Amino acid sequence: MLVAAAVCPCPPLLVPEVAAGAAPELDAARAACDEAVRAVLAARPDLIVVVGEGPVTREHEQGTVGSFLPFGVDHEVRLGAVPEGAEAPADRLPLSLTVGAWLLARSGWTGRVAGYVVKGDRSWPTNGEDGTHLANWADRVGFLVMGDGTACRSLKAPGYLDERAEGVDAAIAEALRNGDRDGFFANLDADLAHELKISGRSPWQVMTAAFDEDQNWRVLYEDAPYGVGYFVATWS
Repeated sequence: MLVAAAVCPCPPLLVPEVAAGAAPELDAARAACDEAVRAVLAARPDLIVVVGEGPVTREHEQGTVGSFLPFGVDHEVRLGAVPEGAEAPADRLPLSLTVGAWLLARSGWTGRVAGYVVKGDRSWPTNGEDGTHLANWADRVGFLVMGDGTACRSLKAPGYLDERAEGVDAAIAEALRNGDRDGFFANLDADLAHELKISGRSPWQVMTAAFDEDQNWRVLYEDAPYGVGYFVATWS
């Protein structure tokens, strides 16, 4: 069953080595992510599942490597340590899980971990089924859910300025505050998410379906640096 969850953004700039001189600009987001991950660890999960968006829906085994080399920094992270006696997985993590693996390594987590990548355009029922399934991977499961809001909050944003973006990000923040009691994530349109470059839609839907009772959520960070909506929230 799911015992705790954290929602974090997944920009490569969250990693100081990648951000370089711009690293202080995300200090508050980084600190909030650290707090959210600590809350998951405090719930004493048997397994942490890192969930994020990627090009193909699939699982990633513990020990899989992710790299920030595409962003100009020769820095690799593993999704936990390779289990004793096992061979290191040959596949590579997508960006969302690479940032999640970095956050877990930063927290000092040494327990079991797995990765799950979901395509951004999948339907709510399919994502919901996955959420229920993932929550039963261990007796006590923690989620680290990686995803960004809109990328259209300013003229210099990756998706340029879209007047719809601010309102959608406000709705995302409210859904995180109230545990998605109104079903906002389930009803978040895939086409709209694509147009506004939202990477959190499918991961948030997976998370929402994993809860079996009302949750007490806290939003630790909500802002749009670089014109992209970043959110950090936790339930434990």
